[in-house]
Order: sequence, then structure tokens, then C-alpha cells
Amino acid sequence: MATLVKGTCLLNEPMARHTSYGIGGPAAAYVRPADREDLASVLNFANENQVPVYFAGSGSNLLIADRGVDGIIIALNKTFTGLRFDGNRVYAEAGVKLDHLVKMTIKRNLSGLENLIGIPGTLGGALIMNAGAFGSEISDCLSKVHLINRQGQETIIPAEDINFGYRSSSFPPDEIIVAAEFELVNGSPEEIKNKQERASSGRKASQPLRFRSAGSVFKNPRPDLAAGYLIDKAGLKGTRIGDAEISAKHANFFINHGHATANDMVQLIKLARTKVFEKFNIKLELEIKTLGFESEIFSS
Repeated sequence: MATLVKGTCLLNEPMARHTSYGIGGPAAAYVRPADREDLASVLNFANENQVPVYFAGSGSNLLIADRGVDGIIIALNKTFTGLRFDGNRVYAEAGVKLDHLVKMTIKRNLSGLENLIGIPGTLGGALIMNAGAFGSEISDCLSKVHLINRQGQETIIPAEDINFGYRSSSFPPDEIIVAAEFELVNGSPEEIKNKQERASSGRKASQPLRFRSAGSVFKNPRPDLAAGYLIDKAGLKGTRIGDAEISAKHANFFINHGHATANDMVQLIKLARTKVFEKFNIKLELEIKTLGFESEIFSS
């Protein structure tokens, strides 16, 4: 496997090194392909040998099991970082950091993505999750997406052929996003700056940015009902299991104080779900992605 990859291939690599949580056991192989040809050859190898493949981005929205993952984890965040501007049109590869993309559009007085300032992670992950904040979603300005399938074939899909919802999309799970194109609009520098500052200050005021986390753990049940509010009203703010804690600043952020395990986080997730359901008869749905767990662990 390692000889096949032109980029980086790390065997039995602890995924705690590659997630914003700082949590996760070893992946059988952690691969950063050098380019699209390299990515296609890795996907072909996995397809021919029936090896499971997972896509990790920068690991900012990901909880990986303590036992690790038996398969190949592919990350594009260090190599697929091309970014081009042509007037109002933007072409960005999937490994570009979303925050960097937003800053570059703001610098050019292009409006449409400024409310997403400060959201961690890569463009690819943001598209899969249809990342959003302060009334905007990344799909709002999307025009095309470039994908590579398990056979190494690339396709370009127009945005209107993709079903986007709240923190969801219809991208096939066995295809990987390699790039996207956006159509933005010229905006006034003052208005763009005001939106940017409003989003930045809102994030700093409400989120525990000094601690390791994976962002919002649960989706909001409704646009007018926040998961963090429900967890708070269930009396769980500040609840701690091991080194994992439901943040006292934002109850939908679960933070790692240094040595939290995936199991600690799982126990907090189950506790929050149970207490919110008992108090409000609402079942919270995970927003973070999980890898390496038994399918029933979060429902029990």
C-alpha cells in the first residue's frame, strides 16, 4: 500500500494526531494523496481489494473510536489546496481551509461566504455538511462540484443536482469531493466587513474556542430551537466524564480537557440524548461525524 502512494501514507497511524478533538485510535492507513492521479490510484486499490475507505478532511467535525479504524482514511487538507479567482467566480480544491477561502473572498470584496468566517475544517467537509452560520449556508453560492468515485473516475455535478438540507447533502458516500466552484457577487467593503465582524464576535462570545472540540455535537431540532438550549435546560452544562465536558459556555460543544477518550465523549452524547428526551420528548440527532464505532452504540 505505502509503495503505491506518491503522497503520504502512514500505517497504523493514531488518529488523535489528526482530529480537532485530539481523540482517536489508529487507522490501518492514513493517506494524503499528492494529486488527483494519486487519489485515483488509492481509490482503485481500495476498490479492487475491498478495503473500506473513509474521508476525514482536517478532522474538525469528527469523533473516532478509541479502537481506531480498520481501513484507509484519506485526507486532502495538505495537498488539495488550489484556489483561483476569475472575477466573481471562485475555484477551490477540497482541502482548502474554509476560513482561508472566506478571508480571500472578503479581501476581494466578494460577498456570499462572509458569514462563514471562523468555521473550522476544509471546504470538502463543509460542503458535505452544508456548513452554515448566521443565516447563510455554503450551498447558497455553489455552482459546481468536482467528484472522484471509487473507480477513480472524475465527474462534475451542477449544484442544482445536489440536494442540500440543514447540515446535510446528497453527495454519494463512496465518492470524494476534490474541488468546487462558486459564483459570488460584488459587495460593498463596509457591508462585508460588518457581516464578518458580526459573525466573528458572535462566535467568540458564545463558543469555547480555547478548548479542543469538534464544534456543535448535535443538529438543532428546529430553526427556532437550539440543541444547546435543550441540553442547558436539561441541567447538563459543565457535566464532566473523565476529561470530556459539556461546555459551560455552550452546551452543544463537548470539549476535551487534555486526556478525554472517545468513550468519554460517547457517554456524554448518550447522557445528553437521554436527558433531553426525558425532559422534552425530543431525540437529538448527531451533527458530528463518527468513525470506527458499532452502529448501535449511539442509540443504546
